[in-house]
Amino acid sequence: MSEEEVPAEEIAEEEVEEEVAEMNVLDALKEVLKKALVHDGLRKGLHECAKALDRRSARLCCLAKDCENEEYKKLIRALCAEGEVSVIMVDSGKDLGAWCGLAKLDADGEVKKAVRTSCAVITDFGEETRALTVLLDYLQKQADGEE
Repeated sequence: MSEEEVPAEEIAEEEVEEEVAEMNVLDALKEVLKKALVHDGLRKGLHECAKALDRRSARLCCLAKDCENEEYKKLIRALCAEGEVSVIMVDSGKDLGAWCGLAKLDADGEVKKAVRTSCAVITDFGEETRALTVLLDYLQKQADGEE
């Protein structure tokens, strides 16, 4: 083997490291929400989320920052604090709704019309993915920062 040749294993490791660096928390959240939806582990809306949080079956909660109703946000945050569930704040309820599958898509797969949701709870992550690892690492860093 000459000095210029690089084993295939090293190339694969470099590509994986680049992919991990490229994925941010919102992209990871989108992927985790889609996996949870496929595995029937996603609850959307106040009623379903409150039931999941009250039963202590929730593992992660997403709350929209643009929710107008302060009582709604206070209830969800209180239920999350009671059950020790992590909360991720998302900028827009329309984005959260689209990520949860509450959207109509056009032929190209672009979102044509999205229904707004202010809260979504994951009860089952589904399969173990790189996005889930990125998201859980982010949540662990946030929890360490608060203590």
